[in-house]
Amino acid sequence: MRISEASMKSGLSADTIRYYEKSGIVPAIDRGPDGLRRFSPENVEWLTLLYWLRKTSMPMKEMCRFAELYRLGNRTIPERKSVLLRHSERLKARQQELERCAEILDYKLAAYENIEGGKQ
Repeated sequence: MRISEASMKSGLSADTIRYYEKSGIVPAIDRGPDGLRRFSPENVEWLTLLYWLRKTSMPMKEMCRFAELYRLGNRTIPERKSVLLRHSERLKARQQELERCAEILDYKLAAYENIEGGKQ
C-alpha cells in the first residue's frame, strides 16, 4: 500500500511517517519500481504502535531505543518488554494524577452549581 493508505490506517500523517523513516525508527520500507514506498501490513502495524506510543507521551529517545532493540532481533525481547513496562508504569501514575485532577474539577463544578442554585 502507498503512504496515504498507511497514514490512514496507522493514524500518523504522511509527514510523520517520513520523519520516522528518516529517524530510523521505522524498519526498512520497500519501494516499487517507480521509487514510491510500498508499505506492508507489518510496516503499518509498526507505524500504528509508534502512533500509540507517541500518543501516550513516550519520549522520542525511548521510541528510538525500542526501534533499535527491535532491529537487533528476538534476543532483545526482554529489554523491549522492560522498556514497555517502564512506560506502562509511567502511564499508570499519570492516569492516577488525571483521576485526582478530575475529582478536583468535579468538586469545584459542584460548588459552582450550588452557588448558582442559591444553595450557598
